[in-house]
Amino acid sequence: MERRKLVVIGNGMAGMRTVEELLKLAPDLYDITVFGAEPHGNYNRILLSPVLAGEKTIDEIMINTPEWYEANGIRLHAGDPVTEIRRDAKVVVSESGLEVEYDRLLLATGSNPFIIPVPGHKLEGVITFRDIHDVNTMLEASQTMKKAVVIGGGLLGLEAANGLMKRGMEVTVVHLLDSLMERQLDKPAAEMLRKSLEERGLKFCMQAATEEILGETRVTGLRFKDGSEVEADLVVMAVGIRPNTELGQAAGLQCERGILVDDTLQTYDPSIYAVGECVQHRHATYGLVAPLWEQARVCANHLACMGYSKYKGSTVSTKLKVTGIDLFSAGDFVGEEGTEEIVFRDLRRGIYKRLVLKDNKIAGAVLYGDVADGSWYYDLMIDGADISDIRDVLIFGKAFAAAETEAA
Repeated sequence: MERRKLVVIGNGMAGMRTVEELLKLAPDLYDITVFGAEPHGNYNRILLSPVLAGEKTIDEIMINTPEWYEANGIRLHAGDPVTEIRRDAKVVVSESGLEVEYDRLLLATGSNPFIIPVPGHKLEGVITFRDIHDVNTMLEASQTMKKAVVIGGGLLGLEAANGLMKRGMEVTVVHLLDSLMERQLDKPAAEMLRKSLEERGLKFCMQAATEEILGETRVTGLRFKDGSEVEADLVVMAVGIRPNTELGQAAGLQCERGILVDDTLQTYDPSIYAVGECVQHRHATYGLVAPLWEQARVCANHLACMGYSKYKGSTVSTKLKVTGIDLFSAGDFVGEEGTEEIVFRDLRRGIYKRLVLKDNKIAGAVLYGDVADGSWYYDLMIDGADISDIRDVLIFGKAFAAAETEAA
């Protein structure tokens, strides 16, 4: 039987995970062609922070080497991104002019870092933290430059700041709000995190709105809306990402914040699927890896013509990749009407735990300083487990709950 043609646009984690899952299910169904914007094989983008911090090398974070593609009969066009999808002819066109036909097309174009459009944002030394090129730029800067500013006190910004500090730079984190990692942490946990990072040497400008990036050809500093300034030889913007829908929109696919997909990860064109940070599913977009893996499994199932798997959305959890700092966050950690909370604080030991309960089930959790039971709380939350019998010892973790259950 003649193989069908599968073209994958995007050589990142979501697209390649889908291909890996597909090869397990139907290794002989497709001739596979992959286009990637970066001139590398597939690597673990999540581990860029440890590379920046000097804890890993680029080689150590590679997932699929060129040899892997060759061994699996996959044609990889690295450094040659697709610039056009001709849906009527079922053809993609790359930057180099290469035209490839498809029977099925998988969009895995990821997301783009958001750049604050303030004056000076195009100066030399103003970068984002998104790929290997960005990391190499930061590593080069750290060898000759002294002062770095990271705009954004979220997950990625703090990881970038920690990495640059470990490379010997004096680092200031600029954050618009009064609380770090506000999407993942409540205020008590965020305050403990800030103090811990300050003890390590990071500086913070909280509730600071950047008005202008200073410099003539290269960045020299930042000016805030209150008139104050801070010096900088390097500015890293880590203020969020936006789904990369450009190709999908140009091809006439339905897009809102992301490329719209159904529970099979199919777009409104039945021959085109999409996975990862570029998609919008049931009004939600995702920037963490666990939902990408779930989407990849479902999408591969349908590309393999099995057709029985559904993606119903994801509940995400977060950990910070800063050595020596343990935090975990999952679900609705803020709470709402009808929820209860259990809180444990041991400030001397630097431990804070908060569980949000609704209808005797865990709705969310924030752990700081002791995250040993994070995965257990997460599993209870995902399973919708009734915690009535262990409610009194729930905050103390799995071991206490097991002992309570045995005693009963």
